[in-house]
Amino acid sequence: MYNTIVMVKQVPDTANISGKVMKDDGTVNRSMLPAIFNHEDKEALEMALRVKEKYGGTVSVITMGPPRASDMLRECLYMGADKAYLISDRKFAGSDTLATSYVLSKAVKRVGEFDIVFAGRQAIDGDTAQVGPQTAEKLNLPQATYAEEILELDGDKIKIKCAIDGGYEVLEGKLPLLVTVVKDSNQPRPFSAKRTMRFKNAKTLLDIQKMSDENSLLTLQELVEEYKSKNLYIETITSEDLTNLDAAMLGLHGSPTKVHKVESVVLAGGKYEKIEASKDGIASLIDELLNDHILG
Repeated sequence: MYNTIVMVKQVPDTANISGKVMKDDGTVNRSMLPAIFNHEDKEALEMALRVKEKYGGTVSVITMGPPRASDMLRECLYMGADKAYLISDRKFAGSDTLATSYVLSKAVKRVGEFDIVFAGRQAIDGDTAQVGPQTAEKLNLPQATYAEEILELDGDKIKIKCAIDGGYEVLEGKLPLLVTVVKDSNQPRPFSAKRTMRFKNAKTLLDIQKMSDENSLLTLQELVEEYKSKNLYIETITSEDLTNLDAAMLGLHGSPTKVHKVESVVLAGGKYEKIEASKDGIASLIDELLNDHILG
């Protein structure tokens, strides 16, 4: 049996970016875009679920983000995850990859014993591919990046197929370790109808606080215990729940990455030449490409 932890992220749907969602400073107004499950993280979850199905164990998912990220955590439960954790605190706001990986490494330890930590290769809103490797470094774990498939698990040994330019390589390692999963490594499963019906009412601490505020007969602690007993409680991890946390490593203060300059790039057409769809037209095109050393 192998216990896995999957680091997932809710991201703005950057495929729908238009002029309407751009701020005057050239940055994206995230509130104007729908939030979606980062696809490579969903593929990492699928890989973890396949490990569970083949070898047994548990799958826990964690995400660092605002309260609305609980929607994505419920999706993880619909797919087959056993437990979900929301890492949310105003002190974490504005974190770059260094500060994010610092908090995630602390949260991984908070969740408990694990054999493999999975993560997507990168998120579509940042495209840095840094958080996974940085988290591995802070946890003092070996790492396998660009994973396409878990080929074998035997005791504390693992064999992984990883993508490289022009092909793939097979890596062997020892557990525990961290694995980042590359795009198109697998096809994430659809939601289970039975699990969707069961976990659609799963709630975070903030959700339960709202219920308690709206009904004076319901106490917060009683509601939390009730949802825990039904396995419908999405635990919220704040800075107070993480041990040995260095405040200087959190949020903007703990983020050395600064935006120096933002430019709005507008692509426009330039000079073009129409080539006739004839034998002579194609011949002249080839001659021009040869002369410009584009061909040959």
